[in-house]
Amino acid sequence: MNYVFGPGEGPTRALCPSKLRTEIIRIEFAVHSRAECSLVWKLFSQCEHWNRYLNAYGEIRWLGERWMQGSRLQIELTYPIAATQDRIITVCNPPRCVAWINHVLGYTMEQWVLFDPHAGGGTRISTWVEFTGAALMVDGHDIEAIVRRFVETWYTNFAAECDRMATWV
Repeated sequence: MNYVFGPGEGPTRALCPSKLRTEIIRIEFAVHSRAECSLVWKLFSQCEHWNRYLNAYGEIRWLGERWMQGSRLQIELTYPIAATQDRIITVCNPPRCVAWINHVLGYTMEQWVLFDPHAGGGTRISTWVEFTGAALMVDGHDIEAIVRRFVETWYTNFAAECDRMATWV
């Protein structure tokens, strides 16, 4: 065989077709809760209840010891696109922070969640997500918009639950 190596000739093909997304998207969000960091972490760490804050989770299953570096979570998403996330814990320092790498639908995401004592009392709950993947849309859904809405809704509802629980403590 006599291949001429170059764009569009022989077995060499473009590594990244022009319709693929190549940039990294970053989303940041923060909320405040009246609850102290220890209570916020206690509620956050109960991932079997995450569906209370946004009805998008199905089964959540741990592979390995809970909340330990290297442990994995397999998380079933039920909408807007049914999928299973594979989440690997990279940092876990209760009650102050947790981080993970997430793989779902051809996207790779890194997320950090921080629980910082607030000067006026309570906790500042902040998160950032950076992700990259192949397509701008999946099944007609804009991935950046989905992730942004998911983060804002979930953390807003979570902070409200933390506030409710803080009144009981």
